Amino acid sequence: MFLSIFDIFKIGVGPSSSHTMGPMTAAARFLDDLRGGREKEPGAGELASVAASLHGSLAFTGKGHATDRAVILGLMGFLPHTLDPDAAEALEAKLRTQKTLSPEGLPTLAFDPDADLVFDYGPALEGHANGLILKAFDTSGLLYMQETYYSIGGGFVMTEAELAASKHGGADEFHAEKEEAGYPFPFGSAEEMLTMGAKSGKSIAQMKWANEVSHMDAQTLDRRMSEIWGAMDGCIERGLRMDGILPGGLSVKRRAKAIHEQLQQESGQNLAQPHVVNDWLSVYAMAVNEENAAGGRVVTSPTNGAAGVVPAVLRYYRDHCIGATEEGLLTFLLTASAIGGLIKHNASISGAEVGCQGEVGSASAMAAAGLCAALGGTNEQIENAAEIALEHHMGMTCDPAGGLVQVPCIERNGLGAIKAVSAASLALRGDGTHFMPLDNCIEAMRQTGLDMNMKYKETSLGGLAVNLPQC
Repeated sequence: MFLSIFDIFKIGVGPSSSHTMGPMTAAARFLDDLRGGREKEPGAGELASVAASLHGSLAFTGKGHATDRAVILGLMGFLPHTLDPDAAEALEAKLRTQKTLSPEGLPTLAFDPDADLVFDYGPALEGHANGLILKAFDTSGLLYMQETYYSIGGGFVMTEAELAASKHGGADEFHAEKEEAGYPFPFGSAEEMLTMGAKSGKSIAQMKWANEVSHMDAQTLDRRMSEIWGAMDGCIERGLRMDGILPGGLSVKRRAKAIHEQLQQESGQNLAQPHVVNDWLSVYAMAVNEENAAGGRVVTSPTNGAAGVVPAVLRYYRDHCIGATEEGLLTFLLTASAIGGLIKHNASISGAEVGCQGEVGSASAMAAAGLCAALGGTNEQIENAAEIALEHHMGMTCDPAGGLVQVPCIERNGLGAIKAVSAASLALRGDGTHFMPLDNCIEAMRQTGLDMNMKYKETSLGGLAVNLPQC
């Protein structure tokens, strides 16, 4: 499966791509099936009601990630990239009173969120840690239709059958599908990426560009990439303006606005220490992740939980780096998406699968590669930058306090951005040769994730999530 830049960078809502955007998308897909996408159960009568159950990580941290609300909104027909928060809030309030849904193209359906949306805290479903079962019933209470969905990270959703089929396919099938689809540079590994670059004389960004424009015109690609960067930068700006307490009950205070004001004041008076650039990187990232925690509009990069790293380093490139250009911003995005696609294909970007190494670690590798490319790095230096950043997030657990994408997630994005810049700088000081190939580092991350205890993979059952301050 070819992963477009717009698969890696998707505009949506917080606080979680896998726990909010994915379940919302799954519920909307289920409505499409009910509208006639597939046959109902034999003997079923008139469609009358729907129900849902959340399993594994979706159950354990679903309340903190607003997974229940995401399913409700999806069953109303909302999608993450077009969600109107005001309309959604009004319709959700109406649902909780009337306990009925009125999706477009379907009859009125009975649905009581308090009774028909179940958090199942038993063992996770077999296919994935993020499982969701949606059911529909007829007027007699008989099963009308049922589907199991898995939210596999970054807003990606697969049915049970789709997930099983993907696990049976291998690298050869992956390459064959892309070649058959007409992509000129079907690299499925960093090694192949470097080989194709050397043979063609093209940069990673140029190869990614060629793959994209083989299936859309260049003007559309430019426009959509500009929209992605615009949404990222807009999220930073909103986060730098907002203050107050984040929702969820942890009483976490927004800090980005106050830190940003301090930085602006210091820069005007030449009071800053040399290491203040780290604070700029952190405040950009924290602004995004505070917005994400508040349920705001963000871009998966490659997930919501890691949505601050790439935008922070992009903003750093634009506002702080010598010689930054608009072309450099697009080169950054194309290169970062190529690295994100490799990690997703060969390992995971899901905290529920491999821990936060797959989220902030992947985002840091993407940002390091993007910055290295924008600053003129060779393909070999870019691959080295991604490897350095990923290597130094290895083994990081996903242990959000209270199931909320706040502690330690907000600060963790700031540190991921700092590591990305350091990795890019180190790589640019060398010639691209290094001991550990990026492919091996990605495989090591995958194996580490498989060995990691489930309580450290987005369940809030271990690590920092259970070592909270005593009140």
